[in-house]
Amino acid sequence: MADTLGKRPADRDEGALVESKRPRTDGELVVSQKRLGIKQGPDRTSALQAPIMLLTGHGDQVFSMRFNPEGDVIASGSHDKHIFLWRTYGECENYMMLKGHKNAVLEVHWTPDGEQVISCSPDKTVRCWDAETGGEVRKLQEHKDIVNSCCPARRGPPLVVSGGDDCEVKLWDLRTRKAVKTFSEQYQVLSVGFADGGDQVYAAGIENVVNVWDLRREEVSLSLEGHSDSITGMRLSPDGTHLLTNSMDNTLRAWDMRPYAPANRCTKVFAGHVHTFEKNLLRCDWSPDGSKVTAGSGDRFVYIWNVASRALMYKLPGHSGSVNECVFHPGVEPIIGSASSDKTIYLGELAQ
Repeated sequence: MADTLGKRPADRDEGALVESKRPRTDGELVVSQKRLGIKQGPDRTSALQAPIMLLTGHGDQVFSMRFNPEGDVIASGSHDKHIFLWRTYGECENYMMLKGHKNAVLEVHWTPDGEQVISCSPDKTVRCWDAETGGEVRKLQEHKDIVNSCCPARRGPPLVVSGGDDCEVKLWDLRTRKAVKTFSEQYQVLSVGFADGGDQVYAAGIENVVNVWDLRREEVSLSLEGHSDSITGMRLSPDGTHLLTNSMDNTLRAWDMRPYAPANRCTKVFAGHVHTFEKNLLRCDWSPDGSKVTAGSGDRFVYIWNVASRALMYKLPGHSGSVNECVFHPGVEPIIGSASSDKTIYLGELAQ
């Protein structure tokens, strides 16, 4: 590590898109510990170049971010209409820009094989991108209004579900250009997801409930009631048994999605984070082992809870704008990523 880590101009010939990133150390000078011959700070717990890395380059609010399945690449979507791909390690190089959306990018996902990125936008489209070349593979454009959310199936055929302000939930097969199925909701859909088996999709929004659509019968088989305000984000647990939802009522709820669960499927409520007047679509996530959950918050902090005790484990500062999405690294490393309206992304390592 250099004596001081500053920013160097991007070398356009090498494909770099923005300035190089620098480790963030809360204002302290980063110096070589080897040269000083002394040990400084707590023990490192990850392979990040520094305990906290700041990624800059987006020209506007960053609404969504995801690690690829291997955990070595990050995709981020912004109000600047672009999707950036970043290296997780080293200097967190921004090495590729995916261009094509005509409006903000509201949510990004990786396909399970890590070869493609799925995104959605107020430009009424869902798009599929080749993560290797950056080329647009599919433009899915049957929505009639803002597309707020998209989500690929975890296994099986290459299916994607999307939902938007046109009150429609659409099921897509990436091998074709037309929607396979369309389900009509009563109100705008802000977040969607897939069941672990791929036989159901989840849709939620300003109706305050999660509707579970059975793909075979093409009807709502279950409605999860409990939130008292719009649901802005959802994520299925790694083992597929519980659904986490983030609501403007300032709670996260975990729902038991197993077939023979009790009628009251809400098993946990987590509180502390806030939704503000900005009304951003704040998302949420599970840790890979299912022991922790995290959520974005309008108060500029990253919140992480212990699932078993529901206790708040971390309230992490650093951002100067709404934290719109927080995600855990998919591997064994305790890394948390956060995307913010302050145009930046942070990567930070957690204590073991």
